[in-house]
Amino acid sequence: MNKVIIKDILVSLKTGLNPRNNFKLNTPDAQNWYITVTELNGVGVDFLSNTDRVNDKGLELINNRSNLEKDDILFSGTGSIGKTAIIKEKPSNWNIKEGVYALKPNKSLVDPYYLLCLLQNLNNSRVFHNLSAGSTVFSVPMKVLGNIEVVLPNLAMQRSISDIIKHFDDKIELNKKLNAELESMAKLIYDYWFVQFDFPDEKGKPYKSSGGKMVYSEELNREIPEGWVCANLSSITNLNPSLSIPKGQVASHLDMRSIPEKGYMTELPLKKEFKGGVKFQNGDVVIARITPCLENGKTAFISLLDNDEIGFGSTEFIVLRGVDPDYYSFLAFLARSGSFRTFAISKMTGTSGRRRVSASDVGEYKLAIPTDLTLFSRFNKLVMPKLKLMTSNTKENDALSKSRDWLLPMLMNGQITIKD
Repeated sequence: MNKVIIKDILVSLKTGLNPRNNFKLNTPDAQNWYITVTELNGVGVDFLSNTDRVNDKGLELINNRSNLEKDDILFSGTGSIGKTAIIKEKPSNWNIKEGVYALKPNKSLVDPYYLLCLLQNLNNSRVFHNLSAGSTVFSVPMKVLGNIEVVLPNLAMQRSISDIIKHFDDKIELNKKLNAELESMAKLIYDYWFVQFDFPDEKGKPYKSSGGKMVYSEELNREIPEGWVCANLSSITNLNPSLSIPKGQVASHLDMRSIPEKGYMTELPLKKEFKGGVKFQNGDVVIARITPCLENGKTAFISLLDNDEIGFGSTEFIVLRGVDPDYYSFLAFLARSGSFRTFAISKMTGTSGRRRVSASDVGEYKLAIPTDLTLFSRFNKLVMPKLKLMTSNTKENDALSKSRDWLLPMLMNGQITIKD
């Protein structure tokens, strides 16, 4: 093994550009993605609904600066220091913002995936944290990153280590894709049944498409199935239900970072001494009530606690619990619907940067409720198995990540050797 500094195994080390405001676009359908630290997921890049966009001129300026290519490694040098991604194919309509560094590996010296793992191992060892500087926003300057000394095995050994770690990463990514497909299928059912009103009628045919009678609701300003009523969300939901955790007791905790901006699964909760906060159990739905977290979509279905366990989280959460367990999965998808989110955001009050919505205001959201409440039960029987499988995949990913992070440094420092 040889000791080298990182810049000596790179073709280049560059960052993106922070284009002027007239290059940035706020339109969600714009095609040029502008990747920040937020979008780096460890292995790849997530394109989020709130990801910034730039116009063609802005993208051209950034491309000229960073010149991204396949197998380049992205690294967050500011904010959430140490987040990474590998570019799996040459970007055609996206690039990086200033603060995200592009490391172009010299492939005659370092395997690209090994470089990704190397940076992750340094981050797990808090090397970047110890090197960071700044009073409000911490950063690792590119020069500092480039001068970090590392131990590098030969290329054959690098590739062997990369192959082992990639098996873990590929399985984690596969589970994430499965969860995304399960979410998509369940959301499609929700939209058919409760937005388009094509739930199965007594003959098993889609109600509205098969000529089911619709009546106009002035309160909802739309047609709803005959026999359905307009009601407040609070009529089927307990908001911030009363639960008890003794002060000082160690319990499962979820912070705002643990709540996804898309999808339904949280990170696995961590144990923490209870000093206050909202409380929840499996089957509950939590939404962020404060800006910008609510606007960004922070919403989750709670499912990773033990049976009957009470967890707790930020006081900036609102908890929704169905008055009947048959409503649990319905509320999960309602909470991510466009109409609900638009309503909740419209009810936010307060000064700029600290605007919030109250639980009582959320409870005033109006929706169409079927007279035959067994429709919720039928929906729950279809969708809850998908939520449970998503939960199982999330737990497996947590176990895989822990095994990967335990194995990686031992492979890199030679504690575990690889036989031919």
